[in-house]
Amino acid sequence: MPDFAKIQEQRRSIYNLGKNVQQNPDELFSIIKGAVRETPSAFNSQSVQAVVLTGQAHEKLWEIALTELKKVAASEEAFTATKTKVNHSFAAGFGTVLYFTDTNIVEGLKKQAPAYADNFDDWAEEAIGISLYAVWLTLSNLGLGASLQHYNPLIDQAVKETFNLPDSWVLRGQMPFGSIEAPAQDKTYQDDMVRFMHFN
Repeated sequence: MPDFAKIQEQRRSIYNLGKNVQQNPDELFSIIKGAVRETPSAFNSQSVQAVVLTGQAHEKLWEIALTELKKVAASEEAFTATKTKVNHSFAAGFGTVLYFTDTNIVEGLKKQAPAYADNFDDWAEEAIGISLYAVWLTLSNLGLGASLQHYNPLIDQAVKETFNLPDSWVLRGQMPFGSIEAPAQDKTYQDDMVRFMHFN
């Protein structure tokens, strides 16, 4: 099994996704669920909620995205380019993970611990980041590709209505995933001398 550093190195944003996945939807749901369940959160709030979409539900999500994007497109030409991107990079995948913050939990913590009230929104965002990164690494370790998208808040209401989700859940990101049909481009890095410091 690759070590953690190697798994981090191999994770990339993959925009050429396919449906050639060995695992079935139930297996992937269990794997993704486990990755999110074990992630840390401030006060063990567990404010991150994850919805895994596969099959027709996955396709429906990206139909929603295109419907909402068409409403705000600057031109028909612009929408055509967007439609191509969505269909080839996201909808072509095997599934999508939706990440939500349960605001009821966050607001409840503000009342329970008023001394930290100003921090809980930031901490909820940290929990989202940790959760999606854990899933991303897990998928990468399975040989699957993924990317992180942010069509929220444009699609929020339609997604809640379509999948009958609680009003307190706020969509924070969408992660289409699937087989890697073409590798990512090489990653570039900032100069370590500029980015990192060490005091001893």
